[in-house]
Amino acid sequence: MSKIADGLLYSESHEWVKMENGIATVGITDFAQKSMGNIVYVDMPEPDDEVSQNEEFGAVESVKAASDLYSPVSGVVTEVNEALDDEPGLLNKDAYANWIIKVKISEPAELETLMDAAAYTDFLAKEA
Repeated sequence: MSKIADGLLYSESHEWVKMENGIATVGITDFAQKSMGNIVYVDMPEPDDEVSQNEEFGAVESVKAASDLYSPVSGVVTEVNEALDDEPGLLNKDAYANWIIKVKISEPAELETLMDAAAYTDFLAKEA
């Protein structure tokens, strides 16, 4: 069973969001990292790039496959997790402690389209 963290919001494409002061911290879920296997590369946007909800913003590559990353929110990238350049496997170690990008959100109402931990748990059960 995949770990699901309380207090986060989740997208159907298996990204998580943690909101703090209008900044969305975005990462991939434990389910996503387990599905991929050993992550060997993370393709991230640049700071000041714009992202749109449900649009591709990067990719995660594992020994098995490459998977696109989809932004759960719209806004401007304020920061990328540069530690992932040197050690992409951090996402395998703890998917919730290791974020990918931070976004200054432009459409707060989009958060209402995301799932809480309970809804994401149900979503995963249906996908299984």
